Amino acid sequence: MPLHFNRKDPKTFTNYQRVALIILYKRSKKSLVDFISELYESLWPKWLGLKEIPGSSTLHDWLKLFEMPVIKALHEATLKEIRPRLMAIDATGIDSWQRSRHYERRIGETIMPYAKLEAIIDTDSMLICDHVLRLKPRHDALIAKQILKRIKFKNVKILGDKGYDSEPLHKLVVGKGNKLYALVRESGRKVPRGFWRQRCLESDEDYSTRNRVESCFHAFKYRILSSLRSRINYMKRREMAWAVILYNLVTISKSIKILLRILIAYSG
Repeated sequence: MPLHFNRKDPKTFTNYQRVALIILYKRSKKSLVDFISELYESLWPKWLGLKEIPGSSTLHDWLKLFEMPVIKALHEATLKEIRPRLMAIDATGIDSWQRSRHYERRIGETIMPYAKLEAIIDTDSMLICDHVLRLKPRHDALIAKQILKRIKFKNVKILGDKGYDSEPLHKLVVGKGNKLYALVRESGRKVPRGFWRQRCLESDEDYSTRNRVESCFHAFKYRILSSLRSRINYMKRREMAWAVILYNLVTISKSIKILLRILIAYSG
């Protein structure tokens, strides 16, 4: 990412200062106006070396400035230090309601916007390695294909529930040098079709760790993002992507603090 996107206009803020302020805004869980007003009373402008404090409309424009390829590159930067051995994939619903539910019921309109997060995590570090935000109903296996195609790790076992019981998914994962274990769906056949699906009939000793993806979703919703604020679809995707980056940064900092406490305890 360049230091500045513009060449001739005034370079008051760098792109890294913009990213830092966006992440701080997402962490605050406050409105733009409240966040900017409290920024005057904090030390963050000094620590970030800001020449001036931006307005709320300027910060809102920055949210539109960074497109998804740039945000995904920032997300990949939070994953450079991990070498996953086990990964788990699952999906969870995200509240995207913007109107008053009381008046929704009064006028008889109770259609809720659809939003579902599908993510794959590292079960050891609890970091979100990749995600897709679905704004229309789609089968889990269809979206998982998009995620599994982008995996850059090798020799990883991926754990999934019955929603990912698909022979094409198994072949895709094996072709990337990994292994997928998903519970086989119940059907009238005693032996499922497909070579890789048949191998999943045997129990796996690591499958119990798949529940960590549920713990990851719980922490993500409780600490980072419980509902989407954006109304436009592309802004919803960017909001979710920034929230995933924030979650990874918080998880990494928490792991570092725990490691420092252990080192201090042993050195003492």
